[in-house]
Amino acid sequence: MAAQDTPPAKRGRKRAVGEDEVVAAAIRLLGARGADAVSIRGIAAELGLAPNAVYTYFPDRAAVIGAVVEHLLGETDLAALAARDTPWRDRVHALAADLRRRLLAHPGAVNLLLSGPMDGPNALALGEALLAALADAGLDPTEAARASYLLIVQVLGAIALEAAELPSPAPAPPVDERVAARREQLRAVPADRYPRTAGAADTIAAYVSDEQYAWGLDRVLDGIAGRAKG
Repeated sequence: MAAQDTPPAKRGRKRAVGEDEVVAAAIRLLGARGADAVSIRGIAAELGLAPNAVYTYFPDRAAVIGAVVEHLLGETDLAALAARDTPWRDRVHALAADLRRRLLAHPGAVNLLLSGPMDGPNALALGEALLAALADAGLDPTEAARASYLLIVQVLGAIALEAAELPSPAPAPPVDERVAARREQLRAVPADRYPRTAGAADTIAAYVSDEQYAWGLDRVLDGIAGRAKG
């Protein structure tokens, strides 16, 4: 009597993920544990998968980081920057405020932005819209390109300094709380040794305020406006 064939064991269904899920997992890790936690293995563990499943979509950590940066930049409101019925300075201020709000919600993302080139489609779209706004300001193409770089350095530099002071990868506490904490720290500065610092303590404490951020941007925009034709 021929032996009966043994039916094959049923295999568990493989969980399918897409690029969006991988990026979302990376952003969750970024918010919970900081940039160092965003690794292929870390993302795989977050999703309950083997690392090879992540490698299906991204060849390495750098590619994941690039996708995270692209995702965050893709949330920026470019329509406000392109609104030609709004003065160009107001449009740049709107962009700068939007970037600050979004990035300080993910402080670890600031270092990611600064760790590599911003050359994806969303980054290029943002740069193109900024160049268009500066052309509306009266700058020629060369001056607009230089001014665009200057603005990016000002905006991302200011945000990076803010993010560096935050105690955890969680979203930034309210500005008033951060200013108060800085003011308390400055009280420990010996006034006899650093009289100018002690005398300017209230202003220095407010370096992370909305007002200071806008003030610094306005000084840069004043210089850019001075380069505009007519």
